[in-house]
Amino acid sequence: MTKFTDLNLDAKVLKAVVETGYDTPTPIQVGAIVPALEGRDVLGIAQTGTGKTAAFTLPMITLLGRGRARARMPRSLILAPTRELAAQVAENFDTYAKYTKLSKALLIGGTSFRDQDKLIDKGVDVLIATPGRLLDHLERGKLILTDVKIMVVDEADRMLDMGFIPDIEEIFKRTPFTRQTLFFSATMAPEIERITNTFLSNPAKIEVARAATTNDNIKQGVLMFRGSTKPKEPAEKRAVLRALIDAEGDACSNAIIFCNRKSDVDIVAKSLNKNGYNAAPIHGDLDQSHRTRTLESFRGNELRFLVASDVAARGLDIPAVTHVFNFDVPSHAEDYVHRIGRTGRAGRSGTAIMICSTRDEKNLEDVERLVQAEIPRLESPSKSGAPAAPVQTEAAPKEERRTRSRTRKPREEKVEAPKIEAPKVEAPKVEAPVVVADAPREENKREEKPREARQRDDHKRDDTKRDDHKRDDKPKNDRGGRNRNNNDRGRNDNNKVVGLGDDTPTFIAKSFIERVKN
Repeated sequence: MTKFTDLNLDAKVLKAVVETGYDTPTPIQVGAIVPALEGRDVLGIAQTGTGKTAAFTLPMITLLGRGRARARMPRSLILAPTRELAAQVAENFDTYAKYTKLSKALLIGGTSFRDQDKLIDKGVDVLIATPGRLLDHLERGKLILTDVKIMVVDEADRMLDMGFIPDIEEIFKRTPFTRQTLFFSATMAPEIERITNTFLSNPAKIEVARAATTNDNIKQGVLMFRGSTKPKEPAEKRAVLRALIDAEGDACSNAIIFCNRKSDVDIVAKSLNKNGYNAAPIHGDLDQSHRTRTLESFRGNELRFLVASDVAARGLDIPAVTHVFNFDVPSHAEDYVHRIGRTGRAGRSGTAIMICSTRDEKNLEDVERLVQAEIPRLESPSKSGAPAAPVQTEAAPKEERRTRSRTRKPREEKVEAPKIEAPKVEAPKVEAPVVVADAPREENKREEKPREARQRDDHKRDDTKRDDHKRDDKPKNDRGGRNRNNNDRGRNDNNKVVGLGDDTPTFIAKSFIERVKN
């Protein structure tokens, strides 16, 4: 059996490894360390929890034993998809390089640019970063990658899922062509293969297990869930989760609960705490300091349940996780492999349980197609919150519908009552004709003005010319002035009509005379 002492590692590195309690390397470590020490590019494909971090940190520390970094020019670069994974890589580097004089800098979001700039200005041997924050420093002109001798891309398939592939390509272009590249991934998507063909030169390919397979020491199961009604389904699903936890009993000392959406992470965590379960959420919208405190509490066994989104699926290196609960079937089948890979690490046994609702059945088929195995179906736990008695859960909505139908009838009668008594309210409408009669008169006056104006045009052209002359006295571009003149002219016309004047039409004079005679 191969030992770490057989891998030509530096004596200081071996001393640190022995102190961690490991003496036998994993298959991915044996396959990657030897070609890496020879200076070759490495393409490693292995499941999560197989020791990939040590597979590139140990040879990197050995190769960087000689030399010194210059300001703003790191000698090696490690890219990680999430802050948590980058932070854990930094912790592993501190563990294995504690007997060396190598320096490091961690560039992740949620921390101060000023503190990171101070470390870069001093010069670091190893730069551990997420792609987004690294590009921020490059655009600000605070970092130069022309002296990078070793470049590592960890969890490349997760980079693809998070949309970091264009950033990775841009970072590759800023590094020297003579660099050594170590590329690690749990799955091998076509896009990942294209990048490896572009930026890796004759790599040593190490595939210790079939891509996208799960560890044999993880007990898997899926519970097919169907809610009684759509509004009640989320609450019933959370009740099923609590019932599954209770069914595991003392065997479930701690667990990670994965949800597809960040909003569900918060809701599930609050629900567990409300029902007496010690839980806390972690997702990308939380501050980095809050996420760090939550992870430290979970590692220190102060927190029993960690409710997480997929941002934590690749960044948690906690060997003693006994259970993983998938509250939702992951949208991407590859995420299932990484989720359940949080348990059963370092040769331990683990349990992975998934809840599959009706709308997630297609995603379940994709998962089983990827792992090329059927996940065993579990029976519903006999708890009050679980849908163990479908007859009772279906009867409840029928009773609610009957009660709603009974309550609708008296409401309709109450609404119809005022319609019958509506005529009683018509008493004040007696005065309405007075108001209504005046309105038409005003309208008739407005309508009579044009007719009277036409009559004046026929019989009194001189008066019309005078009126036109008055309108011309005002500026044509003064709209308001024209309106005011028209209103004044209308009032004058009314006065003329009331006074009749000298030129009274004969038919009006005739009627007026007849009235006088009578």
